[in-house]
Amino acid sequence: MVSSLLTLLSTFSRLNLVQKSSIFIPFTFKALSLLKFHKQPRLRPFNTPLLRFPSSLNSPKAHFSTSRRPVSSKSFDDDLVVLGIETSCDDTAAAIVRGNGEILSQVVSSQADLLARYGGVAPKMAEEAHSQVIDQVVQDALDKASLTERELSAVAVTIGPGLSLCLRVGVQKARRVAGSFNLPIISVHHMEAHALVARLIEKELQFPFLALLISGGHNLLVLAHHLGHYTQLGTTIDDAIGEAFDKTAKWLGLDMRKSGGPAVEQLAQEGDAESVRFSIPMKQHKDCNFSYAGLKTQVKLAIASRNIDAKVPLSCASSLDRSSRADIAASFQRVAVLHLEERCERAVEWALKIEPSIKHLVVSGGVASNQYVRSRLDQVVQKYSLQLVCPPPNLCTDNGVMIAWTGIENFRAGRYDSPPPANDPDDFMYDLRPRWPLGEEYAEGSSDARSLRRARVHPSLTSLVQASLQQQ
Repeated sequence: MVSSLLTLLSTFSRLNLVQKSSIFIPFTFKALSLLKFHKQPRLRPFNTPLLRFPSSLNSPKAHFSTSRRPVSSKSFDDDLVVLGIETSCDDTAAAIVRGNGEILSQVVSSQADLLARYGGVAPKMAEEAHSQVIDQVVQDALDKASLTERELSAVAVTIGPGLSLCLRVGVQKARRVAGSFNLPIISVHHMEAHALVARLIEKELQFPFLALLISGGHNLLVLAHHLGHYTQLGTTIDDAIGEAFDKTAKWLGLDMRKSGGPAVEQLAQEGDAESVRFSIPMKQHKDCNFSYAGLKTQVKLAIASRNIDAKVPLSCASSLDRSSRADIAASFQRVAVLHLEERCERAVEWALKIEPSIKHLVVSGGVASNQYVRSRLDQVVQKYSLQLVCPPPNLCTDNGVMIAWTGIENFRAGRYDSPPPANDPDDFMYDLRPRWPLGEEYAEGSSDARSLRRARVHPSLTSLVQASLQQQ
C-alpha cells in the first residue's frame, strides 16, 4: 500500500500552488517527488527577525518532514510564536500561541446571523463573510497579543477538510502574511487540530489516546498513535451529529444565531427525554460507525405529527406547544447521545486491543461543548478506568488556537513549508483539501454502507506521513 501511496503523492506542497490550466481529477495525481525533511526546526527568537532560509529552500516547492524527534530545549518553547488561521466553515478565527502553550490572543468572528437567515451554512455567503473580516480578525489577534507580523515565528492555516470556498480565504491570507514577512507556513488538518488542542489544555495527555471528534460535518472515532499517525475506528455513513442537532433546531423553530446545538440543549432541559420513543441508529451493526439521517427523519415525522409550525418562534409558542417541542428536543438528544455512547464503548474496547496503554478519551469539536454529551461520555470512560478530556467550550468550536497549537506540534517535528512568494499570481489556485481523511480505516471497522462515500480527492494525512517515513 505504501508503494502505491508514494505514486499518488504530488510534487507540490501541502500549500503549494498549481496552475488553473492543470486538470485535477479525483484519484489522479502527479508523480511523487518526496518532500524534503527539515531535520531541525528553524527557530526564530522572540522579537528577532527571521533569518532567510538558504536559497535552496526558497522555492515554492514543499518541504514536508515526517520526523517525530521531539525538540525539548527551553528556548524553543519560550521563543516560538505561531499565528493560527481557521476558515474551514462558518467562523473566521485567528489566534497567536506561544510554544509553551500560552495563548497570547484569540479572535473569532461568527456568522450567526447568516446561519439564522439561511438555516445553515451557505458556502458562497460564508466565503463572502470570511473575505470581509479576515484582515481585521488577524489584525485584532496581533493587536491583542501586542505583536507585529515581524515578531511571529510561523503561520499555521487550515487547508482541509472543509468548504473549498471558505478554506481558500484563510489560505490566501496566511500566504500573504507568510510571504510578506518571510515566515514558514504550516498546513494543518482541521480534525487533527480538534484532537491535538486537548494536549494544550491537558499537559498529561500523551500519545497514544482515543479521540471522538464531533461537529456539524464530522463524526470521527480515531486512535491517535502519535503525531500524524491515526487509525480511523469509525465515522459517519451519512450525516454527523451536529447536522442532526442543527436540523432539529430549525424544525423546532429555535433561535439559530448561536447554532442549533446549544438551542436544542437548552430546550431539552425543559422536556421529558422518555416521551418520544425514537429508535437508536444502527443497533444491528457491530462496528463504530455512525448514522444520523434516520434519526433526523424520525424527528421530522414527530414534529409533523404534533403540528408544530417552525415558522412560529419558540418565544411565541403556546405553553402546550412549547412543552411538546421540549419533549422532542429532549428525546432526540437522549437517543443521539446514546448512539455516541454505544459506538464509544466499542471503540474503547478496540483501542485497548491495539494500544493497551491508552489512558484518555478526548472528546472535541463543536458538539463536545454540550454538557449532556460530556456527562454521558464520562460515565462510559469510567467503566474502563480511562480519563475523559474535553477542551473548554471556546476551544471545542472552530478556533484559531487549535490551528496555532497544531502548527506548533508539527513545527517541532520539522513539518512545515518554506516562506511562500510575497504575491501569488492571479491565475494560480491553491492546494485545498475539502475531503481529506485523517487516518486509515481499521479493518474491523469497515462498512459496506460507506461505499458511496469512499471517493476522495486526497490520501489520508496518515498515509502521506507514513509514505514519507518509508522514503527516509
